[in-house]
Amino acid sequence: MMGSRDDYTSKEAKLINQAKRELANGMDKDPVEKLRLMCYAKGAKGILGLARAFRNMDRNGDKLLHEEEFVDGIKQAGLPLNADESKYMFRRFDENSKGCVHMDEFLNKLRPTINKSRFDLIERAFQKMDRSGDGMITAKDLKNVYTVKYHPKYLSGELTEKEILGRFLEHFDTSCGIHDGKVSKEDFLNYYATISASIDSDAYFDLIMRQSYKL
Repeated sequence: MMGSRDDYTSKEAKLINQAKRELANGMDKDPVEKLRLMCYAKGAKGILGLARAFRNMDRNGDKLLHEEEFVDGIKQAGLPLNADESKYMFRRFDENSKGCVHMDEFLNKLRPTINKSRFDLIERAFQKMDRSGDGMITAKDLKNVYTVKYHPKYLSGELTEKEILGRFLEHFDTSCGIHDGKVSKEDFLNYYATISASIDSDAYFDLIMRQSYKL
């Protein structure tokens, strides 16, 4: 489940480098595309980090981001926009001039498009991990799915079961300082949507997901 991360590390690095080149070329870009490239430049955790930062800003749970929350979320996610640029981008996303942006609609525009077969694989993997069915993956869920007793670092005494399971959850930790040991379905989708964007072949993406999660 964890070892095949190495299989797409080089493809993720290629996506990061390509995004950085496109951002540096000085050409005018659509705000959505520019923000997406900035997220890509941070790798698989870029869009995930922004989504978590926005969720953290949404203190009343209405999924509506006002300008100050939007600007603070961009800053917390570590994206290279100054306050004026963030405010300009907010106004571009606030299409109806209501003074707020709906978080889900915004992220749906930002997240790379995934075809049905890839989406189904990501969903199946999440459902397999979420043994409790509460919409969150936790260490407790993983204990029921992933056996550590054959893990070489467990056998050598280098890592405990808790540490090994924690390493899976660390894939979804972000640079915005949110480390709660939980992975929501949205987090999982945001993460693998970027992985998907780095892989052209449906067959290869299928192979990686099946090997990673023993589907």
